[in-house]
Amino acid sequence: MFKTVLFPLNRSQETRQAVSIVIDIAQKYQAALYVLSVTEADATDSDRQASQDFISEIESYFVEVGISVKSQILEGKAAFVICDFADEINADLIVMGSRGMSLTDEHPDGSSVSQKVINLSPCPVLIVP
Repeated sequence: MFKTVLFPLNRSQETRQAVSIVIDIAQKYQAALYVLSVTEADATDSDRQASQDFISEIESYFVEVGISVKSQILEGKAAFVICDFADEINADLIVMGSRGMSLTDEHPDGSSVSQKVINLSPCPVLIVP
């Protein structure tokens, strides 16, 4: 059912909590797993390094349980980058945390990144509280 899973992440507790769900899905469906971190155009070098460090930390969880993972750090508006990347890799599912860092920051139009991803996604989205 799910051949390719995208796990957009940020440095939040919700991302950490979603790891076990992503592991279950990837193992059950033997899915290809992609992790994605999105930085804003004005991100500092330390923000970019923190994103890279966090991806490496999360990747180690997947490797420990035998799941192969591909990672990517892209720049831009999070919701749009996530959905574009999901489309590019033909994702069957996006799993993401509901809160923290940029995923729930309110935007001028009143919607969060997770809400925008739900509305724009080319595939089903699982939001983990």
